[in-house]
Amino acid sequence: MSSRAAAAAWVLALLVGCAAQPKSTVVLLPDASGRDTAVTVDHAGGQLVLDKPYAAAELTRDGAQPASANAAQVMARFGDALAARPLPPASFTLYFVEGRDEFTADSKRDFDGVFAEIARRPVPDLVVIGHTDTVGTPAYNDNLSRQRAEGVRQLLVARGIAVERIVVVGRGERELVVITADNVAEPRNRRVEIQVR
Repeated sequence: MSSRAAAAAWVLALLVGCAAQPKSTVVLLPDASGRDTAVTVDHAGGQLVLDKPYAAAELTRDGAQPASANAAQVMARFGDALAARPLPPASFTLYFVEGRDEFTADSKRDFDGVFAEIARRPVPDLVVIGHTDTVGTPAYNDNLSRQRAEGVRQLLVARGIAVERIVVVGRGERELVVITADNVAEPRNRRVEIQVR
C-alpha cells in the first residue's frame, strides 16, 4: 500500500475474518481538518484508489476489491482500534515581554489552557521551543530563547509535569513569524511554542 495523500489521511487497515481465508480491509477515514485526501492500495498486482471519506477496499487473494463503508459500520467494526489512537498533537504559542523571559499579560492567562490539553492525555510528552525577535546579537538571542523555554519548563514542572516528559529547545531568531530587519522589536516573534503530544 502506498500513500499519495499529503498529510493526515487516516487509513485504517486491520486483519479480519477467519484463519482459513484472512482478509484485510482498508478504509479511508475523513481528515479531521476537512482536507481532501487519498490513498492508493496496491495489492496482488492491482491498484485501487480510495479518494473519498469511507471509501474502502477488501484485500483478497485476487487483489484489492472495492467495498463500501460508512461511519456507523467503521465504528461497529473498528471502534476499539479507533479509540486506541493517540490524540493528535496540540500546539500553543505564548508571547514574552521584550528582552525578558516573562509572559505578556494575555499569555499568562493562556498558559492555563496548556494544562487542560495535558490532562486529556494519559502520558503527555511536551516540546517547548523558545524564539526571539531580532533585537540583540544572534548569540544573545540564542541564549534568551533557551532561557524562555527553560523558564516555561520550570513552570510546567512546578504544576506537576514530570521533567523527563519535557524537551526544551532554543531557536533564537532563526524562525521568525514576522520577517524583519535586524534589531526590530516584533512582539509576535518573541514567543514560546508548546507542543503537547
